[in-house]
Amino acid sequence: MRPRVLMALAVLAGLPALLIAMAAPASAHVLKTVGPYHLLIGFGNEPTYVGQQNSVFLLLTSAKTGAPIVDEGLGDTLKVQVGFGTRHQQLPLVSSFDPDSGQGTKGVYNAYFFPTAPGDYTFHFFGAIHKTKVNISVTSSPTTFDSAHDPAAIEFPQQAPQNLQLAQRLNAESARLSAGIQAANSKAAPASSALTIGIAGLVVGVAGLCVGGVALARSTSVARRMAAHGQQPVNVE
Repeated sequence: MRPRVLMALAVLAGLPALLIAMAAPASAHVLKTVGPYHLLIGFGNEPTYVGQQNSVFLLLTSAKTGAPIVDEGLGDTLKVQVGFGTRHQQLPLVSSFDPDSGQGTKGVYNAYFFPTAPGDYTFHFFGAIHKTKVNISVTSSPTTFDSAHDPAAIEFPQQAPQNLQLAQRLNAESARLSAGIQAANSKAAPASSALTIGIAGLVVGVAGLCVGGVALARSTSVARRMAAHGQQPVNVE
């Protein structure tokens, strides 16, 4: 055989091993082909547990040569949305490889998030890779990639309360506190009414004293003026 043919066969024979080696961070991924590209998709860390940081994992390679596609601006054109049930959230897609330091893995991209509920997650990629349009969705399953698991089975020495449990406890405590405040307000209502009446009576009494004081001051002033002019005050009986 010609040297070029032998070299091509060697490259093709080595592609599966290359893909397996580059996909080492995950144990179960699904492979999709869009135009001239292979997209290997799954969770960044598997097994996947609720409450631990994870990511949407994408290994982007050439469908023709298997070479990794490195594009620092890929996140500007290719978008990823995470779905769980009826809820969806778009996440930024960033390259794992840093060309300045040479660290990371070429062709690997991640969109980081914290799974907060056990079950199946859907990763929807849309937009474009260079000029190739992309619109694919993959959902975790036994034949694709790992679903998110409750970590209670592997927690040791004691199980930590999960977000849902904490939320339920908070709601229960809030309801109990609200009921206590309402009961206290109901008991305080009669006392509050009596206090209001007492304050109103005090105000009326003070006003009466003020009126009496003004009248007395006026009477004294008139008597003084009459005495100064040699007049006697007239008593009306």
